[in-house]
Amino acid sequence: MIEKPKNDMPGSVGGKTNQIVPGEDGRLRAVYAAAGGGQAAFSTKVADYVASRPDYATALLVTLRERCGLAAGACIADVGAGTGILSRSLLERGFQVIAVEPNEAMRAAAEAALAGRAGYRSVAGSTEAMPLAAGSVDLITAAQAFHWFNPVPARRECLRVLKPHGQVALIWNDRTADDPLQSVLDDIAARFGGAKRSAMVAQGERANLEVFFGRAEWEEFAWPHEQQLTEAGMQSLVFSRSYIPARDSAAGREVAAEVSRVFHRFATDKWITIRYATVLVLGRPEKGSEVATASGSAKVAA
Repeated sequence: MIEKPKNDMPGSVGGKTNQIVPGEDGRLRAVYAAAGGGQAAFSTKVADYVASRPDYATALLVTLRERCGLAAGACIADVGAGTGILSRSLLERGFQVIAVEPNEAMRAAAEAALAGRAGYRSVAGSTEAMPLAAGSVDLITAAQAFHWFNPVPARRECLRVLKPHGQVALIWNDRTADDPLQSVLDDIAARFGGAKRSAMVAQGERANLEVFFGRAEWEEFAWPHEQQLTEAGMQSLVFSRSYIPARDSAAGREVAAEVSRVFHRFATDKWITIRYATVLVLGRPEKGSEVATASGSAKVAA
């Protein structure tokens, strides 16, 4: 486990710092805008997402309960909930979960898997606009979703719906940089991901942490995690990425052939192991602070 306060936290994978990158804050949203925005990016990816995306290290759930003082029945808003991967784990530990998801197809997949479970409901919404009452939730979680945040309105909205001592948990399954398999998969993403992947890499998944949290400190934790996939599962994992071309396109067929070659190179007994680090950034954003940006300092009124 790694635990560090904000001021000592290293940059994210690939040498990115926690500072906002000049000109990149809105680039990711702009690149995806022509296709309906980030909220529409996964409409055609749902089946692959369900078939392949990993859950999160068990220690994450234990840490959230302990660090946030969550009792059974605590109310958690899982924003950018997608197909309900994290929501399911939270429900299994006795929490009430409101899955907040802007994409109708992703939300429907979560409903199909989780509707009827005690303590679960889903709503259409985003981190910047949650249809929830003020001061109504104990914790906000966002797994694999922070790079889609518009950080200033998101922090304002999180502070609105959180209870007075509630926190925000930002969660990732980071690909292991020194894993040869991950390196090859990154090469495929770079070759076929186009402008969308370039914008995502340029912005960085954690580039706006200081804008979101303000001068408040946060904690960081990390735990090893892994999943085992068949060849079909590995194909789905790659095609679940928002920037990878559709399977039925010429580029998509090239991707599938490359992934098949990679699978047979690394597989053992028809299974392959994908290694990750489950990362948690946990804290409560500061209300109304001066937040440093690349161009100076901007007042954020929350």
